[in-house]
Amino acid sequence: MPHADLVFTRGPVLTMDPARTRASSLAVTGDRITAVGHDEVSELIGPRTEVVDLRGKLLLPGFQDAHIHAVGGGCELAECDLSGVVDVESCLERIRAFAEAHPEREWITGGGWSLETFAGGLPTRQLLDSVVPDRPVLLANRDHHGAWANSRALELAGITAGTPDPADGRVEREADGAPSGTLQEGATGLVSRLVPPSTPADRVAGLLRAQKLLHSLGVTGWQDALLGSFNGMPDPSEAYLAAAKDGSLTARVAGALWWDRERGGDQIPELVARRGALTFGRFRVGSVKIMQDGIAENFTAAMTTPYLDGCGCATANSGLSFVDPDALRRHVTELDALDFQVHFHALGDRAVREALNAIEAAVAANGRRGNRHHLAHLQVVHPDDLPRFAALGAIANIQPLWAAHEPQMDELTIPFLGPERASWQYPFGSLLRAGATLAAGSDWPVSSPNPLEGIHVAVNRREPGSQDERVFLPEQRIDLMTALAAYTAGAAHVNGHDDAGSLRPGHLADLVVLDRDVFAAPPEEIAEAGVERTYVGGALVHQA
Repeated sequence: MPHADLVFTRGPVLTMDPARTRASSLAVTGDRITAVGHDEVSELIGPRTEVVDLRGKLLLPGFQDAHIHAVGGGCELAECDLSGVVDVESCLERIRAFAEAHPEREWITGGGWSLETFAGGLPTRQLLDSVVPDRPVLLANRDHHGAWANSRALELAGITAGTPDPADGRVEREADGAPSGTLQEGATGLVSRLVPPSTPADRVAGLLRAQKLLHSLGVTGWQDALLGSFNGMPDPSEAYLAAAKDGSLTARVAGALWWDRERGGDQIPELVARRGALTFGRFRVGSVKIMQDGIAENFTAAMTTPYLDGCGCATANSGLSFVDPDALRRHVTELDALDFQVHFHALGDRAVREALNAIEAAVAANGRRGNRHHLAHLQVVHPDDLPRFAALGAIANIQPLWAAHEPQMDELTIPFLGPERASWQYPFGSLLRAGATLAAGSDWPVSSPNPLEGIHVAVNRREPGSQDERVFLPEQRIDLMTALAAYTAGAAHVNGHDDAGSLRPGHLADLVVLDRDVFAAPPEEIAEAGVERTYVGGALVHQA
């Protein structure tokens, strides 16, 4: 064989290949892996070969993210960023400082605030008015299923006590019906439609900012879960296409076209046209994203039984199904026949069941077409539906960081689900034992894009660095190899990157080098690992 361009020696090399899970050396020629093995790989070292001595550090396939909003996350990094702030005063001070530093901004936008920061998860307009009284402010929460507006923003939007709630959302109100400042789900669009749109250059800059961050975390590919406009968020499609065409897109990106829930099947021809127009180079568009429900914390996740109130009594609210279940079955069947992958947002157990029913209808009508439909989030899954994932070939797209005890879970979720339903949350172990294929993602900027933090929680069911010794539903823990597989081979499978996600001769040289072998340390230390190098197609895209 000719000499390799790049050889890694003195592993370990974790291949994610069931035929040989561990090796100690790997060779790359061009953008492909040409050998995986041990001392014999050194025969491929020539005078121009770059040799990387791993010195016991772990080489593994590049991480992939099966559900992320990279352009939005990258753009938010340049806005008022409230992520990580846990108390009201610090939150307000950060907003005040950002507004003072940007007097030229007509609107103050950004987000990342946590529901647990505010009583009942409901910040008020008066709090925002106290720091920015003269300009409109709109700040998305960490989940991006709600937003916080000041009085000026609500006034410009014309929202009053007489404004009706939209069908897909809710305006939180004061005792006299006046808007309190918190907007849930589709109600955020009442204000966000007024926010000056970002420019194409802003969105490309956001993409490149995000790409740099993700590469530094070992991420070599992802699926953007929202190509389209929604609740004032701009469509990132053209940013991806521009970067793919000028070569600045170094990651491999699968795109999921947004399903407009205000419309029906009449939009499908447009989706077909967009699939063809947008696919170029490392940017491939072949999925359709259907958001079937909301989130549990604001009681819009679709449940099979009603939420409880603060006293533990059943309410009249079982959440929202954004797409009629009968229509969903028809739409998914048609999309499947056109070889679209369907990427569901399904968080409550009713939404999960409705999505599985739709996949079942598609399989019955079209046979198994291998379109790799997947359900993201899966916070509450009814035990009766666990075996249906394997039976239907539906992939479980998990966001592990959420499966831990923290204030949003303990104060705003568990009391309103009740003990039995709360025990069905994030059932990673049960899904695995039922034969489901697991893929993993971050949903960044909702939560951290760091795969090692997600892997840490999947294995430990505790947040990294948490002082809370409780393990959240310990029977749902998964082992380290399974968690790594979900972030590599599993996510690559969902994203349609069949020649990535495992280290085999002929596969793409999408690689990550960690600063340690995470198998050699206690599982409680997984999140302490860092990324030393990231390669895409054999090209170095990050070095610590």
